[in-house]
Amino acid sequence: MTADSKFHHGEAPDVAPIIEMQNIEKHFGNIIALAGVSFDVKPGECHCLLGDNGAGKSTFIKTMSGVHKPTSGQILFEGKQMSFSTPRDAMEAGIATVFQDLAMIPLMSVTRNFFMGREPTKGVGPFKRLDMDRMNEIAMTEMREMGINLRAPDQAVGTLSGGERQTVAIARAVHFGAKILILDEPTSALGVRQTSNVLATIDKVRKQGVGVVFISHNVRHAMAVGDRFTVLNRGKTLGTAKRGEITSEQLQDLMAGGQELAKLEGSLGGTV
Repeated sequence: MTADSKFHHGEAPDVAPIIEMQNIEKHFGNIIALAGVSFDVKPGECHCLLGDNGAGKSTFIKTMSGVHKPTSGQILFEGKQMSFSTPRDAMEAGIATVFQDLAMIPLMSVTRNFFMGREPTKGVGPFKRLDMDRMNEIAMTEMREMGINLRAPDQAVGTLSGGERQTVAIARAVHFGAKILILDEPTSALGVRQTSNVLATIDKVRKQGVGVVFISHNVRHAMAVGDRFTVLNRGKTLGTAKRGEITSEQLQDLMAGGQELAKLEGSLGGTV
């Protein structure tokens, strides 16, 4: 069994995208960070956004998630033109972003990190309090469905592995209604086993109909779960390909500079 064959692939071509980013440009003064980037995500697919450092990946996902407003271009969400003024606007629409720092408090329990300001309560008036029984049950169930068996719901999130913390963040986003899940380099600091667990979690989320945006510079990880692949270079799209239309070597070549790298390799006698 190859690394690719472990995971479910194959989004239906006639399904409309959840989100479409059309000809997005983003300028910071005289600096053009994005120069007409188009990108879309369909329900139940993993669309990988690939590029080396400085390619524009971070600016693009911050534009998609409401951190930045595009200088030009438009965003369509479920077929309607949208303008997100803040990350909260995007989150309320169903766009959840899991950044590398995960925004978790290590000494706080898994349950408290799972809800993080959205805790259910019981009672009224001065007798109102957190419904910890319900919170613990939900957290344990959601984590178990993602393949993580906790010792106890009050276990400190800092005792989990990096991959398990990623899973907490992903499960949290899906539980609270994410339609689009943006994952910013989720495997960059993980070992082989933890990476495998995160990729398996992405596969489970995709099967629930959530559209996944997988941002990475690691072609091997992208090829394991991706249905489509878009490569950015210096704020421009170098192309989008479906699974089976491009090889990992071709993706790596695009990310590394394509023809520019080939010319350099020739001038250096094939030593690149």
